Amino acid sequence: MAASQSFKFSNIKISTSLRFISISSNGHSFTVSYLINKCGFSTELASWASSYVHFETPEKPDSLFVFLENHGFSRTQILNLIKKRPRLLVCDTEKTLLPKIEYLHSLGFSRPELAKILSSYPTLLMHSLKNQIIPNFNLLRNLFHSDDKAIKAIKRFTPILVYDLESYLYPNMNVLRGIGVPESNILVLLNRQPRSLLYNPVRLKEIVEEAERMGFDPSTKMFLSVVIALKSMTKSTLEKKFDVYRRWGWSDQEIHEALRRHPLCMTVSEDKVMAIMDFLVKKMGYSSTLIAKQPSILRKSFRKNIIPRALFARELLSQGLVNDLKLSVLFDTSEKVFIRMFVDRFVNKAPELLKLYKEKLKISEKKQTLEVS
Repeated sequence: MAASQSFKFSNIKISTSLRFISISSNGHSFTVSYLINKCGFSTELASWASSYVHFETPEKPDSLFVFLENHGFSRTQILNLIKKRPRLLVCDTEKTLLPKIEYLHSLGFSRPELAKILSSYPTLLMHSLKNQIIPNFNLLRNLFHSDDKAIKAIKRFTPILVYDLESYLYPNMNVLRGIGVPESNILVLLNRQPRSLLYNPVRLKEIVEEAERMGFDPSTKMFLSVVIALKSMTKSTLEKKFDVYRRWGWSDQEIHEALRRHPLCMTVSEDKVMAIMDFLVKKMGYSSTLIAKQPSILRKSFRKNIIPRALFARELLSQGLVNDLKLSVLFDTSEKVFIRMFVDRFVNKAPELLKLYKEKLKISEKKQTLEVS
């Protein structure tokens, strides 16, 4: 008797579960099918998206495709946009999207630019034109006293149009003003690196104070380059990078001087620093402290720039064609200038030099391919 009741109870639970699954499946089956077949979603992604967007006929989502195509979006851009923001499939294109696109176009954004920007950051279309987009653009225009500069900042970091500028931009600008950064330099930073000023103001204050402790002058443009470099890492990460340089014999003063010469040298990964230093110091015989005076080298491509040029330079030295090669001349010149200075210059004395340099490049590229694979 107990077994019979248990069996009936189990049947009831199974039946209820199946009925729930059936209802759920039928309720979202069209949405899921549309997302898979029309939008290229995976089954899992379509199932997830159907929790946020639901439609039983294709009219509204189809209208989004037509609308975007009419405004210059490619199919790939449309699909990227939908995958990032599926809810756009059920929005009213004429009331919700058209005013924003028309406004942005009126500012000077071309149709192709808008298609690129909005497919990369469709969240912009989900925000209020009146309460966020227009006020933020007006604020940027007033700061720059220029529509063009405001537009360039937006192209570099589109989310600035919907950020809470009162909570981030203004406090961060005040932090920089408070330590003596000229207004002109702040605006250059806003134009070229707008993301840097949409940062936690408390953390930015710590960073600029660290830059001051290192001896950088807030009135110089170099100061902001240092701030950008320091902002890209935590305090512990920065200290680890300092330790890497110390391992190669750099004093703290040399580290700070290297940072002053080329702030972005601190953004280079520890592994890359070790590889470059090991190659130049141990294999090529350059002084570690000499590299500290030319830290821009650390930002060069190890495989495409440093290895082939260094090996080629060793050949020039061994053949007596040159007596000395400065690091700056060897690594900081463009490929065209390097060929002219070190290959074409000696082509009559050693016709095989160009072939030799190309071989060094091929060897380096082959090693890189093997490492990647």
